[in-house]
Amino acid sequence: MTAEERDLDVDTVPPSERPRPRTFEEMARLSDWDIDVGRGAAFIARDAYAATDVDAVVARFDALAAPLVAHGLAHLPNATQAQELAHYLYEACGFRGNEADYYDPKNSLITDVLDRKLGIPITLALVYVEVARRAGVLARGVGFPGHFLVRVEPSHADGADTPAIFVDPFFGGRVLDRPALERLLRRAAGAAQTLADEHLAPASPRAILVRMLVNLKWIYTTRGDLSRAHLALDRLVTLSPDSPAALRERGMLAAKLGALEAARADLSRALELQPEASDATAIRARIEELGATKRALN
Repeated sequence: MTAEERDLDVDTVPPSERPRPRTFEEMARLSDWDIDVGRGAAFIARDAYAATDVDAVVARFDALAAPLVAHGLAHLPNATQAQELAHYLYEACGFRGNEADYYDPKNSLITDVLDRKLGIPITLALVYVEVARRAGVLARGVGFPGHFLVRVEPSHADGADTPAIFVDPFFGGRVLDRPALERLLRRAAGAAQTLADEHLAPASPRAILVRMLVNLKWIYTTRGDLSRAHLALDRLVTLSPDSPAALRERGMLAAKLGALEAARADLSRALELQPEASDATAIRARIEELGATKRALN
């Protein structure tokens, strides 16, 4: 079985049969393809809203998909599946991209997205995929540069040479042909970029949650909410404990917040993982400064 075939096979596991960790930390210890993205998004929302019931959030996807389950979408061609999902989610249910306030942090919190029917590409893609899978449609998130997408794989009703369909979850679930994908890539990454298979590959559940947290961290940082930005970085490091970039950024932010020992620990670990980093000299100097500050305070 190839890696692509394995991914397709794992993606057919119903959400109800996946592991049900009780904490974000338990979830992060699972293998990439055992992570339930909907549950992970609920854990992220619980950081903002402590009373969030993670199981209840997951159940909301079940309820949202229920009207589609009896429609036999699994037995339709993928082009028809995408059309039916777009009609249901965007016309009947009213989901839409928040063009008026794109950087509102609520657009990145799945509880708010479900309540307000507003989101950004990655959270609307999450809703699309969670509903699609429950209705028997094999849809997966795509970490396209600058604009998260959904791919709807061929169904049993399609021919052997039927390609995947690419959907824009932010703009009404519209289907994007190759020229449209190329234009989207050029807007995000520059005119010199050429569309490649890697741009359209399915994103792993872990990668999706990382991208959601990167968005939240950036939003909180630009708003000056450094405590929430630090919490988002905590979650990023939990998902990717050996990421020098995440450790370095969390360490720098911890220093700003006055957590000197935590800052030194993160920066030291980042250097240990990447001793030849381009900014290694600056990081070593910062570690020394933090040590001197701590000694002075003592």
